[in-house]
Formats: sequence, C-alpha cells, structure tokens
Amino acid sequence: MGFGLWIDPENGLAWAQGTHEYRPMGAAVISSTDQFRHRDFRQARRRPRALQDSFAGFFGSLEEVNARLRRGAKWKVRTTPAHLL
Repeated sequence: MGFGLWIDPENGLAWAQGTHEYRPMGAAVISSTDQFRHRDFRQARRRPRALQDSFAGFFGSLEEVNARLRRGAKWKVRTTPAHLL
C-alpha cells in the first residue's frame, strides 16, 4: 500500500490517492490541516486534473501522510508522475 499526495493551497485542501495494486482505494480529500482516515477514501472519487502540478510526494502509509500534514511546513510540489495520470 502506498499513497500519493497532492496539495491544493488555493482551497486549503489535501488530496490523497491510494495506490494499492489489486484493490484501488480511490481518493480522499480533506482540509490541509486535518488528518486522513481509511474511511475518507472512495473508489469512485478522483483528484482534480487541475492539481497536475501540485504533487507533494509518495508515502508508505496514511500515518506517514498525516505526520507530514501535522508538520505544517511549506510544501515543495512538482508535476504528477506519468504513471499516476
């Protein structure tokens, strides 16, 4: 299991997408000051294409994503890797 994370600073949101191989989790969206939970994910939900250049990175677990969100430091974002498009 892994998670891709996108930051939408304009709207104060964080988007995560579960990258499980055989059972996709879908995506979740929360306030960038909140914490993700497994129940936030919906298979039918997709992150907005407008966040193409807002990719914040890959994380091995939700706890890693949440720990990074708790730090509240400035995000260094980049273009979404091609395999996640």
